[in-house]
Amino acid sequence: MKQMTAEPGSIFTISLDFELHWGVSDRLTVEQYRENLENTRRAIHGMLELFREYEIHVTWAAVGMLFCRSRDQLFRYVSPELRPHYDVPGYSNYALAETVGANEAEDPFHFAPSIVEKIRSYPNQEIGTHTFSHYYTLETGQTPEHFRADLKAAKEVAAEYGIQLKSIVFPRMQYDDRYLKVAADLGIRYYRGSQPVIEYAPVSRLKETRRRRITRFLDSYINYKGHHIYPLADLKGQSFPVNVPQSLFLRPWSEKLKLLEPLKLRRIRRQMTAAAKKGGLYHLWWHPHNFGKHTDKNLATLEQILRHYRYLANRHGMVSLNMEEAGRYFQLLPRDVPNLAVGVAG
Repeated sequence: MKQMTAEPGSIFTISLDFELHWGVSDRLTVEQYRENLENTRRAIHGMLELFREYEIHVTWAAVGMLFCRSRDQLFRYVSPELRPHYDVPGYSNYALAETVGANEAEDPFHFAPSIVEKIRSYPNQEIGTHTFSHYYTLETGQTPEHFRADLKAAKEVAAEYGIQLKSIVFPRMQYDDRYLKVAADLGIRYYRGSQPVIEYAPVSRLKETRRRRITRFLDSYINYKGHHIYPLADLKGQSFPVNVPQSLFLRPWSEKLKLLEPLKLRRIRRQMTAAAKKGGLYHLWWHPHNFGKHTDKNLATLEQILRHYRYLANRHGMVSLNMEEAGRYFQLLPRDVPNLAVGVAG
């Protein structure tokens, strides 16, 4: 491993929305999503092994409920009056929590303390937050104070593992200035922002249109809305919370869309190459449960992406940083470049 002791030429960031069933419960039951959920743990092991082999720094934004060791523990952190009361009751995971198993051994789809510990055992992996209850900040029936209680709960349960949460990924990318302020007040320093394109702008479910979804789908396979790379110079000097903006969602391998797989991989490689050549940030993200179906094919795709990173690291000085590391770099003024001493594959 080579050591980088000066400014990076460019940055490659990966963040993962670690949520298991909590993240899809408003759309799918366990039975409807069982194949993905049953294979997520094998997929996570495969990802971690690839990240170690290619020296990839990753942020795992975890739903706080996954940290709990029992069903009873789920209800200790937020009093009923401070839980979100969405106009759409199915958006709240507290009703689901009443029905889940007693612990991880009985219900591995809703509890994951062993996975949290496993992630921590691998190098360069940051554990961030995806809120405590997979909280939706732009839906009606909740307030910033409800969100404050939820985020406090996420921090409290993580602290029981000795983890200090510094990075957040907002579920469904729902956020605005009110909720960013709450996060900053509670010590959250870095967040994954959306692309500065209207089809990616944070909105409630009510405003999520078919046109927006189609646009994002096309953008995953072709250069429909630009490369979504961000010059490092433009990201420096931010105040808290620091935006580490996303570039693209890595769509999972699909039998129906298998003919588009070469386009998807080409799209990502070209974005990464553009970031490496222009001195920018490229930030890829997905959910670990996305790899629960066609796991081997998804891991093979990931390895091709990581091989391309290694090529760009050696040729152009691209560096892998997780959200906390990238955010610490961006929060500094240009003249205050630290000795980052992070690994560059070689």
